[in-house]
Amino acid sequence: MPKPKVLATRPLFPAARTILDATCDVEYFPPGENPARQDLLRRVKDKEGLVCLLTDAVNEELLRNAPKLRIACNVAVGFDNIDLPACTKRGVVATNTPGVLDETTADFAWALMMAVARRIPEGEALARSGKWGGWDLDQLVGADVWGKTLGIVGFGRIGRAMARRAGGFQMKVLYHDAARVAEDLEQELHAEFRDFNSLLAESDFVSVHVPLTPETRAMFSAPKFFRMKPTAFLINTSRGPVVDENGLVAALEAGKIAGAALDVYENEPFILPGLKRNNVVLAPHIASASLETRTRMACMAAENMTALFRGQRPPNMLNPEVLRNK
Repeated sequence: MPKPKVLATRPLFPAARTILDATCDVEYFPPGENPARQDLLRRVKDKEGLVCLLTDAVNEELLRNAPKLRIACNVAVGFDNIDLPACTKRGVVATNTPGVLDETTADFAWALMMAVARRIPEGEALARSGKWGGWDLDQLVGADVWGKTLGIVGFGRIGRAMARRAGGFQMKVLYHDAARVAEDLEQELHAEFRDFNSLLAESDFVSVHVPLTPETRAMFSAPKFFRMKPTAFLINTSRGPVVDENGLVAALEAGKIAGAALDVYENEPFILPGLKRNNVVLAPHIASASLETRTRMACMAAENMTALFRGQRPPNMLNPEVLRNK
């Protein structure tokens, strides 16, 4: 019996390829830039499975071009690139990779927070420039992190991982979420619930960990930045469109907040020129980019794929009703 044909839009790591190749006949895109859309649509025509990234739109256009497609496996925890209702309507299973990147992303959010507060990119550039004249009393003075107030917007797995790390820095932890968590969890994490506006007003650092939904799109707009302390910093490792970048630039230019550290952007890979300033740390969407975590993500996507073709339920289905209806 021939193996099911699968398209992977990236080469993937060896461990993931081993899992996929054992069950599927896989065509891998070569390494390099994002696949051209027309090339992707051409290659997916005869495929039963697709391994994709956040940059690959799995929408009506792709689904029309892939009549044999049975499953689309996102190598990411987010899935705003997947038109879930369209997949469900056509009987295509969609999966993601939740849980595996929580600690790594929290690590990186902390790295961004430390970098922007202590002006590390500026210091590194000065040290490399050959123009550093030696130690001086007021040279590149930044802000302390320890003992400050950390406001966490989105108190899921990553937000809670941020709260656990804050204890080591003797920080006061505030959080905001659509629903308040159980009291015993608040006590365990030493976290206090606040409404959104109160959290913005009280926090020295605001770290964002929400999914992209119609409710969270542009939730950080110009009026919200003006509620923050002028000494506060914004850190975003969630989704770019959660932040209105023009509003952020306006707040930075007006001195309404002290700075920002961003790993994601409204229109990736385009970065608004007004964000390219000394008090903004910019990273190219690498919060989960440790070798260990990215390998686990790719393997999880491969396991979701192979489970379906072995007649099993994929562990991380986003639309389980597809299999219930069969």
